[in-house]
Amino acid sequence: MSHAVALDILFWLPLTLKLILTAGIVVTASVIVERSGPLIGALVVTLPVTIWPAYVFLSLDHDATYLAASAQTGLAVNAVSAVFMLLYLVLAQKRGLVLSLGVAVASWIVLAWLVCSFAWTPYGAGLLNLLVYPLCLTLSRRYREIRAPRIVRQWYELPMRTVFVCVLMGAVLLLSRWGGPTATGMLAVYPIATTCTAFLLHARIGGQASAAVVANGLWGMFGIGFGLLTLAETAPAFGAPPALALLLAIPALWNLSVWFIRRCRMQAGLGQVKQGAQPHYEHHPAPCSRRAGDSRIAP
Repeated sequence: MSHAVALDILFWLPLTLKLILTAGIVVTASVIVERSGPLIGALVVTLPVTIWPAYVFLSLDHDATYLAASAQTGLAVNAVSAVFMLLYLVLAQKRGLVLSLGVAVASWIVLAWLVCSFAWTPYGAGLLNLLVYPLCLTLSRRYREIRAPRIVRQWYELPMRTVFVCVLMGAVLLLSRWGGPTATGMLAVYPIATTCTAFLLHARIGGQASAAVVANGLWGMFGIGFGLLTLAETAPAFGAPPALALLLAIPALWNLSVWFIRRCRMQAGLGQVKQGAQPHYEHHPAPCSRRAGDSRIAP
């Protein structure tokens, strides 16, 4: 075996193993989404099931400084994903899949390159997320209330979603070998899970129901921003392992908190509805009747 062939094997074998591991993560998350409703499904889809493996694999090939710089760019670009999702869910109310998703993806590409043309600090990029996500969440509030049917997976959806994610993951890992942390960080946070969800659901359950799932996912993408900020700040100081653990834990706890708060509000609303539905009887005292031996007449 020649030296060049040995080097090719050493390069492609780890990459193949990383893609297989990524596929396993995507399959697990997809099964959970299949068995849950729109809110839980959206929160699971927007867990860092693609971002976290990307940064884990980047940490195997690069040092903590590269990892932090990539996360810093990813944090700024994460704000662009909120605009991407808002554009899709607004257009999906009356437009078809091609136009709705096409305009959203094109806007993400343009805005991501525009954002990457500026030099960001971690807290500057974090402030950008704090400005963009609350605004997009407010504008998308009425679209989240549309009831979406329970999703039943078709046989082709899971392989298609897995292929899409593996292609993105392979592009991130290949780009990291020749490109800098800016380009790698931009591509690593592309909302591939949201894109797959919109692509697969729009034609099946309708644009409005698909938009409801995407609108609920805005909360999860907001939580990913906190995870990326933590990664950018803690990786140089504490190393990659604890920083990557926080990248996974913070969005997971954020999504769990969103689900718990929404569940409490729904239960409180149901309690008020039940209480209001109970019939209300007014008590009117019966008029005095004339008793035996009583000469008084009741008024």
